[in-house]
Amino acid sequence: MTPLLSSLNALEIHHLRNVLEAEGIRCWIRNELLSRLAGEIPFTECAMELRLVREDDRPRAESLLAVWRRPPPPGPPWTCGACGETVEGQFGACWRCGAARP
Repeated sequence: MTPLLSSLNALEIHHLRNVLEAEGIRCWIRNELLSRLAGEIPFTECAMELRLVREDDRPRAESLLAVWRRPPPPGPPWTCGACGETVEGQFGACWRCGAARP
């Protein structure tokens, strides 16, 4: 059985496991503790792997993974409260003065 996802990023692996399990897809993490040795041993040997309990769940899990990886659409343009500049929706701070988006 091949892993659904391999990564050294524990947050990514655990979050995706929670997403899948919330959808009723049972999975487990392989090499969770071994990943701490990255740099001492090759990445391919120690990366965490998200694996499915049932291989029949793979198509649905892969479609959920694709949705999870898709960036969110940009929001509407906004006006900076500090300098009045109009800023495109994908930005979280004003390009002119650096003020955070309200």
